[in-house]
This record gives sequence, structure tokens and C-alpha cells, in this order.
Amino acid sequence: MQQQRPQKQQISIELPPEAAEGIYANVSIIAHNASEFVLDFARLLPGVAKAKVHARIVLTPAAAKGLHRSLGQNLERFEAQHGEIKVGGPQEPGGQIGFVAD
Repeated sequence: MQQQRPQKQQISIELPPEAAEGIYANVSIIAHNASEFVLDFARLLPGVAKAKVHARIVLTPAAAKGLHRSLGQNLERFEAQHGEIKVGGPQEPGGQIGFVAD
């Protein structure tokens, strides 16, 4: 007996005008518990000691893993086209947040 593969379901995604421009973030904070991952996207401006969260996304662990996989694949493709992305930030020893005083 031949097994049938399940058909991939196509979904339609609506992008409302107020979301189409996107939200710029240069800081992200990730937290999790047993049932969800919380991603906060914030903006830190030069001369301001406090970052403001502009978007919060809450994901199931399965959705977070899917995001991780998709983001990794897209980063690999980006670097294949444009070269390695240099990372430096507050998490890196001696890193800056992207701002340099003149």
C-alpha cells in the first residue's frame, strides 16, 4: 500500500498598513518559562541610558524553535551573499552598543 504525503497547507498572511513599516530595534531581550518564550525588541538611543521596548512577541517553545531555524537559515544565506556579519555589543567583551562618541 502506498502512503500518501500530507499536503502542505498554504496560509494567507495579511500585513496591515500600520505594521508594514516595521519597528526598528537595536536591542533584544529574550526570556522564557516552561510554556513560552518572550522576545522584547527595544531601541537604545545615543546619550540615553534607558532602552524603550517597542514590541513584545510571545511564542510557544515550538514556534521559538521554528523561528530559530528559519532565522539561522536566513542568516546563512545573507552571509553567503554579503559576507560575514561582524558582531559587537554589550554582550561581547569590550563591545559597544553601536554608538561611538566623537
